[in-house]
Amino acid sequence: MTNQYEVKMEIAGNTAMWTRPDTGDCPVSYPAPTYSAVKGVFESILWGPAVEIIPTKVEICSPLQYHNYQTNYCGPLRKSRVVKSGGGFQLLATVLINVCYRLYAEVSPVSKNSKGKLPASARRWDEKTTSPGHAYQAIFNRRLNRGQCFAVPFLGWKEFDPSYFGPFRTNTIIQHNICTVIPSMLREVFSKGYASDVAFSFDRNVAIKNGVLVFSRKKVSHAE
Repeated sequence: MTNQYEVKMEIAGNTAMWTRPDTGDCPVSYPAPTYSAVKGVFESILWGPAVEIIPTKVEICSPLQYHNYQTNYCGPLRKSRVVKSGGGFQLLATVLINVCYRLYAEVSPVSKNSKGKLPASARRWDEKTTSPGHAYQAIFNRRLNRGQCFAVPFLGWKEFDPSYFGPFRTNTIIQHNICTVIPSMLREVFSKGYASDVAFSFDRNVAIKNGVLVFSRKKVSHAE
């Protein structure tokens, strides 16, 4: 019997930003969420350190519409003199609007190497649960159907909250005319497991075929 269990959901919203790191100070969105973004959406419904969410696929279910977005940034990346003055700077970005995606992932127990880093409560839950992946799947589906979440999911940037998240809707249509290749796509920021240090990783030549992006299961490259 497999120890991996599928979870899936649909999410839609007015605005999304899946930031391409190579676009600098005026960031541009990828056409679809990254591996880590999909993982974060699932974990926002139900999070648990004793299981690993493995994103497998994204289906793009609305036409790609890019839009210029402007906001005043007041975060920690400002120059020290600007921080002292209490000022900000105008951030320009190219975002997506009127988005809809179907997201897929598999759930499995965390690796043996990661179990030593788990909190005591997570270790106790893991020891008492004969099939952590199956338990997560059942709880996740129950919460999704009820509209419950661990934290409100968002579409890339936290200010972009969804207009819908939940089970698949019958009127949702995959955009089969969307076909492209992304030369380099951010995969994960913390790619070495639970409670790891920052370790950027990227997928190369990511293909979106007939509106579907399938995430690679192969070992990915790490940024220096």
